[in-house]
Amino acid sequence: MVNDTLGRPMHDLRVSVTDRCNFRCPYCMPVEKYGAAYQFLRRDQILSFEEITRLTRLMTGLGVTKVRLTGGEPLLREGLPVLVEQLSRVEGIHDLTLTTNGYFLAAQARALKQAGLHRVTVSLDSLDEVIFHKMNGRSHGPGQVLDGIKTAAELGLSPIKINVVVQRGLNDAGIVDLARHFRGTGHILRFIEFMDVGNVNDWKLSDVVPADEIISRINAIFPLEPTGANYRGEVALRYRYRDGGGEIGFIASVTRPFCSDCTRARLSTDGKLFTCLFGTVGTDLKGPMRSGASDEELVRLITDTWRRRGDRYSDERATRTGTLARKIEMYQIGG
Repeated sequence: MVNDTLGRPMHDLRVSVTDRCNFRCPYCMPVEKYGAAYQFLRRDQILSFEEITRLTRLMTGLGVTKVRLTGGEPLLREGLPVLVEQLSRVEGIHDLTLTTNGYFLAAQARALKQAGLHRVTVSLDSLDEVIFHKMNGRSHGPGQVLDGIKTAAELGLSPIKINVVVQRGLNDAGIVDLARHFRGTGHILRFIEFMDVGNVNDWKLSDVVPADEIISRINAIFPLEPTGANYRGEVALRYRYRDGGGEIGFIASVTRPFCSDCTRARLSTDGKLFTCLFGTVGTDLKGPMRSGASDEELVRLITDTWRRRGDRYSDERATRTGTLARKIEMYQIGG
């Protein structure tokens, strides 16, 4: 176990397996910047499955028990079940999961389940065709994503979590519709406050719909009651429907920052270790690893990085003035 300067352990590891995505969501990868001419990383620039597995194994020795595969869109990474199978054999991983936009999930869910994946989280910002188009930057509708959720549920990749990034004036009118759709299904719907991740999403505080407002809107139709956290560092405020309709969550990273309990490390597509979603500079692990660093040397590098960690970006957001340092983009380290 290794703790940072604020006494926070390393518990969760998020691994971005690709920087590519078939969506162009404006809050992550707007099409104006990431068009056909944009140069994503070459295959030799990204971590191999063996490299990811090695680093993950070393981090489980430092306290990591939960591993989440992200992107970009992780289902675009060719042969992903091979990586899942390798990670499923790493001793110490109690929760092996994946976050996806769901578009390719129906086709790949069975292979992922057979390889050892425990569960999935699916991003779905709206059930409305027109709004969904606006929010994914493509002509894709929500139907194929819903099919993916259905298939994943049938295969037992559960509990399935459904993530909704809420932006005022864009998709907030559909909050109750989403609650109504997933209520009673056994899936856990989670509403996320719009965050200033990366540098290109034109974030404004006025676009944020506070979690308290979202809770109030849903509670007016489907009465809710709070329930406790499952573990230290859980990001969602957990609620349940009073009539037994299931669980629902709210991630209030802007209005109620949870930096004090953050236990997440992030491994970028090109092998850098980031200690914050809003990080600016990562610690290169790929370079030393490919230059022949031993496990002991890599563990020392990871440990030193985490022990120096003092990130409190969301806590400090409200008091910052002037231009913020350039941040890593979300698609490079996952959400």
